[in-house]
Amino acid sequence: MAENVYIKRTTKKGLGVFAARNIKEGEIVESAPVLVFSPTDRKNLEKTPLSHYIYPWRSTRGAALAFGYGSIYNHSYSPNADWKQNFKTQSMIYRAIKDIKKDEEITVNYNGEPDEQTPIDWFEVS
Repeated sequence: MAENVYIKRTTKKGLGVFAARNIKEGEIVESAPVLVFSPTDRKNLEKTPLSHYIYPWRSTRGAALAFGYGSIYNHSYSPNADWKQNFKTQSMIYRAIKDIKKDEEITVNYNGEPDEQTPIDWFEVS
């Protein structure tokens, strides 16, 4: 699915993931394999810069690092994509929840649900 996306630097968020072509609502943007960490590993990871790139896995105590572009998608409270864990294939599935135009940044809600508005306390939301 690398043909769907590319990375470039944004003005406020560092690196971001962008659409390499028009992507239709409902289409899979990327299926990213993950490296799964135990709860003990997660505690150690939270003391490193990797803490900003991991997802919860099976519970908020476990963690996974998504490969591909998975851990680079930026947050938005009005995202154009969503992410779901696939425990069977050990991957994160990123799917468009709106039509995404070529060269538009692809964003997800870090809270896990596209419409979840809970403040994120571990970084500044711009």
